[in-house]
Amino acid sequence: MVIKELTMMKKIQMTTPIVEMDGDEMTRVLWKMIKDELILPFVELKSEYYDLGLKHRDETNDEVTVQAALANKKYGVSVKCATITPNAQRMDEYNLHKMWKSPNGTIRAILDGTVFRTPIMIDPISPVVKNWKKPITIARHAFGDIYKATEIKVPGAGVAKLSFTDEKGETISKEIFTFEGAGVLQGQFNKEDSIYSFARSCFAYALDAKQDLWFGAKDTISKTYDHRFKDIFQEVYDNEYKEQFEKAGITYFYSLIDDIVARVIRSEGGFIWACKNYDGDVMSDMVSTAFGSLAMMTSVLVSPEGNYEYEAAHGTVTRHYYRYLEGEKTSTNPMATIFAWSGALRKRGEKDGLDELIHFADTLEKACLDTLNSGVMTKDLTRLAENIEVTEVNSEEFLRAIRSRLETLLES
Repeated sequence: MVIKELTMMKKIQMTTPIVEMDGDEMTRVLWKMIKDELILPFVELKSEYYDLGLKHRDETNDEVTVQAALANKKYGVSVKCATITPNAQRMDEYNLHKMWKSPNGTIRAILDGTVFRTPIMIDPISPVVKNWKKPITIARHAFGDIYKATEIKVPGAGVAKLSFTDEKGETISKEIFTFEGAGVLQGQFNKEDSIYSFARSCFAYALDAKQDLWFGAKDTISKTYDHRFKDIFQEVYDNEYKEQFEKAGITYFYSLIDDIVARVIRSEGGFIWACKNYDGDVMSDMVSTAFGSLAMMTSVLVSPEGNYEYEAAHGTVTRHYYRYLEGEKTSTNPMATIFAWSGALRKRGEKDGLDELIHFADTLEKACLDTLNSGVMTKDLTRLAENIEVTEVNSEEFLRAIRSRLETLLES
């Protein structure tokens, strides 16, 4: 009790708010638990709050998502809870006015950022790929491609064309396919300035992390679209980062995406893997699962202006939420959400020169890792742990165990 009283008396002060984006279902429940147990007792939290729960997004015609993204531009740091991207089932469940787009996609488009996702490694869990010894960070381009594509359900026979009309009224047109019957059609796009931002974000992040950067696309097949990505990366590297990379002793490596995948599997890890939007979406889940669990994956969106949005890489854990509503205490892993908070608080501390806040974020993460390494785990991890006696706990018990270690570490 003495420790708790001392902690309450010495709350860490903040000078600038972080943008807080609340979310949906089980992760929304965990969000409040994490704040109450691990943040508010130790930090005099300053945040600008936005409710990105699906019901409120619907009530505001999704304007709240836009406002949250613009607030990130204002304050520079945000932390986001997992949110629902509605499908037809959710339309009925929540009685929505519209099938709203992914809030992550909306925020990424406004910030024009790159998403960096890194697995959280602990001693008792070995990666499924046995030669992986170090984390692999996925850098995902968070703009365009199929996430902003225009699609047509082709009703029957006909000719599909791709056309572009410039400001002078001149048109470039190419035939795509002659349909003999029904089918589907998709048109996707990207912008050169966004690709340049993606490249620069990846090179800058690699320099900060002092890790090699790999990039793969399918330029042999996509001789215009993917090849432009390849050319821009090479141009940015040669003109802006080559000397810095050589001085830092790190390398940039490009190859076809299928070759990169093979090399990743054979590697020991410890590098940054830059991926186009869809590739990054898929490969980040593959990497996180191979390292242990999607709940053990940090995620941060970095904009070209140096703004940061931290979030959990996983979804809203719907199955657990329904059980929670029935009164069951679930064993839901909160690690990715905790690390979203610690990442945001650390970055806020770095931007504002608050060493105490940086130290708190580092200590919170250490308390989490120490708890897991001692064998106290949520159900998803107990089945993966090796060579250690594990204690399976529910989410509340897990957070209390972290709280106990955090208090001890802070006082020492």
